[in-house]
Amino acid sequence: MKFSMRESRVLRKLRQGQLVLMTKINSSDCRVSEIAARYGFDCIWVGMEHIGNDLSVIERNVLVGKSYDVDVLCRVARGSYSDYIRPLELDCTGIMVPHVMSAEDAMNVVRMTRFPPMGRRAVDGGNADAGYCNVPFEEYLETANKERFIVLQIEDPEAVDELDAIAAVPGYDVLLFGAGDYSVAIGHPGQMDHPEVVRVRKLIAQTAKKHGKFAGAVGSPANLQSLVDMGYSFISIGADVVGLSLYWQDLASACGISNSNEPVSQYGMKA
Repeated sequence: MKFSMRESRVLRKLRQGQLVLMTKINSSDCRVSEIAARYGFDCIWVGMEHIGNDLSVIERNVLVGKSYDVDVLCRVARGSYSDYIRPLELDCTGIMVPHVMSAEDAMNVVRMTRFPPMGRRAVDGGNADAGYCNVPFEEYLETANKERFIVLQIEDPEAVDELDAIAAVPGYDVLLFGAGDYSVAIGHPGQMDHPEVVRVRKLIAQTAKKHGKFAGAVGSPANLQSLVDMGYSFISIGADVVGLSLYWQDLASACGISNSNEPVSQYGMKA
């Protein structure tokens, strides 16, 4: 009896020149991910950078994703080698590394997350990604390098200064523009249409294509087509917290509730 690694839906579509749509899940409840998966998204974005998820939460989301042939991307916390490979060993189809600052930084990510000859990732094989030692050893190494994707986030002026060199590093798949943090870093927080943000957005798409990488971004239904026209093919649309907020805002308005409940202190008194 032979086990095989699941192929990546995201990479299959990207390699065929198709648009990949992802949505972000902040909740730790995998029921939310299942609703998103059933609505046809190609990928679910879960996180460990800004969100208090532990690896058991990531694992449950992976099981949901695999149930619907939906990839799961985990944005990892910046840290050690183990912070990067554990989501992959849980069978996340991809990881996203935030705030990549230089070509050297990008090379270190590849070194830690790709098996030889692409990198120097150490081998375990006893986890979900290798079918708990049931995927043939050499096939596991080869398939993990081919069917698991690495996303590097460009979010800082320093990284933009080295963008061409970062994009030229072999062994990863997607350059994703973090426009929110970039707008803060340049002193124009939240101004997604600021001329400098627009310039870098276009530059990342162009540079990714130049070096054989896919361009990724966070978008919305309103600017989806413009991102596609710019050259982006890996796009995150929406988030559970946004959807839930809009839903309850509409309910409250429809029911005549006009005042929000302000947070109180831990002692139950108004702060």
